This record gives sequence, C-alpha cells and structure tokens, in this order.
Amino acid sequence: MNGMKRLVVVGAGAMGSFYAGKFFEMDPGCIALLAGGKRGERLRQEGLWLNEKPYPVPVIDPGDKGPPADLVLVAVKNHHMSQALRDMSNLIGDDTNFLSVMNGVDSEEQIAAVYGKDRVLYAVAVGIDAVREGNRTTYTTQGKLFFGEAENRELSPRVRALQALFDRAGIAYETPEDMIRTLWWKFMINVGINQLSAVLRAPYGVFQQSPPARELMETAMREVISVAKAAGVDLKEQDIEDWYSVLSSLSPKGKTSMLQDVESGRKTEVEMFAGRVMELGELYGVNTPLNRIVFKLIKALEDMPGDPGHPVD
Repeated sequence: MNGMKRLVVVGAGAMGSFYAGKFFEMDPGCIALLAGGKRGERLRQEGLWLNEKPYPVPVIDPGDKGPPADLVLVAVKNHHMSQALRDMSNLIGDDTNFLSVMNGVDSEEQIAAVYGKDRVLYAVAVGIDAVREGNRTTYTTQGKLFFGEAENRELSPRVRALQALFDRAGIAYETPEDMIRTLWWKFMINVGINQLSAVLRAPYGVFQQSPPARELMETAMREVISVAKAAGVDLKEQDIEDWYSVLSSLSPKGKTSMLQDVESGRKTEVEMFAGRVMELGELYGVNTPLNRIVFKLIKALEDMPGDPGHPVD
C-alpha cells in the first residue's frame, strides 16, 4: 500500500468537520467533503470554521466522477446512512477503504453489506468535545481515535498506512488488539452520556459534578454491560471507571452530539442507542428498563420545538 493520498469525508457535522480540518491543515489538496443539494451549496459558499478559523475544504457532489478515494471517512448520523451509502458510489475504486466514526455498533456492517467487508476498518472517537453551530465547530480537546481491524495483534498494511496518515495530520490515535470490545465500550459510553445529557439538557460539567446525574448515566451503561456479556463481549464495571478519566478531561461547557441535536430540533440517534439496547435485550433475555424509559423521553423531546436560533438540518 503506497499510502493514503485522496481523502473524502462524508458528513460535515462536528466530528466530520474536525477530521476534515486536520487533513486540510496537513495538505489542502488531499481532502474533500462529499455533499449534495442545498447542503453542498452551503458548504461551498460558507466553508467550514474550526475554533474561529476558516477551512475552505473543497466540496464534491455525489454525481461527480473523478479519481477514486483512498479513504472515505464516514461521519453522518445513523438516519442519513442509507442516502450516504448511495452518494458514495462514485468514490469507490479497487483500493478504497472506509473508516466510520459514527456512533453505535452497526455502521461498519452497513458499509460492508454494500461495498464489501474487506474494505472496512473499525473506529470510534472518544473524548472529543466538539460542538457545532451552523458551519462553525469549536472544540478544546480532540480526544483519541481508536481504530483498526477487528483484531490487531499484528498490524495489517492498511492499518499501518492509516497510522502514518494520522501521524502526519496530528490526529491522536490508538490501535487496540480487540477493536470489537472497544466499539462496544464506546457504545456503552454513548448510551449513558449522550442520552442522559439530552434528557437532562446537561453539558459535561453536570456529569462531572452531580452524583444523581452520574448514577443515571451509570445505570444506562450497566444495561449495556449486561447485554454485551450476553452477546459474548467482555465489558466490565472497570470500563465505567475508565470512562470517568475521559469525562474529567472534557470541557464542562461541552455538549454531546445528542444534546446538540435536541437543542437544535434535529432528529436524534436514539434508535441506535436505547432502541438498539432494547432490541438486544429482547434477543438475549436481558432487562433494560432505564433505556426503555429514556427512549420514550427522547422521542418526546424530538416532538418538541428546538431552539429557533439553530436551523434544522
């Protein structure tokens, strides 16, 4: 593998904007955003802004045909995935690889079902506190990107190529031996902090300081641990403790993506969090009472009007 030279980010939310910005700083000619319609036009006109700095990342339309991408980084919301999979078709060549930084535990399977399992690497971003308002994203810490093959006792050539790319771009990363367990660890985190922050309308600082908020978060996480064990994934109580070391590093004013969605009147990803926990609980005979309540609460929040200052995507 000769390296990753043509990079495309699909999804210009907080996460996608951050990674597009890091690649643009490394080499403005290597990176593009994929976006069509009004969203594409808006990105062309306004560009991206990260920490008050403009990033005029080129935008390509899904209908454009050009050289295939070496890496497609997928950062869309779960309910936009079907459209994104169709939009990406002109980016694919013999050596194209996919890296999904989406939430949940299913996005890699969705990509693999369309474009082939051999193209897909696993990834989760942990500890980034990026907040997006319109085309402007701010963050105080980038956290760390955990990525790799399902197993990484020996590193594959494409993992090494990506490590070299991230080194050049200044992206903090780690390649765990067991990526599937890491994927579930991030799922546990999201089910806890994302959902309870949305229900409580609470930034990270509340969970850093409030024992009742932490108790609710931990209860939701423990339901994931129970489901994971039934699915053969070795999550432990220590995994919750490990999350607190990440939580303490985040800006107290920072907000989860689901809280940002609720405040802006956007559809949330509750189906892939509480909804998925409920489905797996039914499959394995595990009770998930808090996630059942949280699911209904967040669906009710989706029916409420958002902040008129934040346009709906």
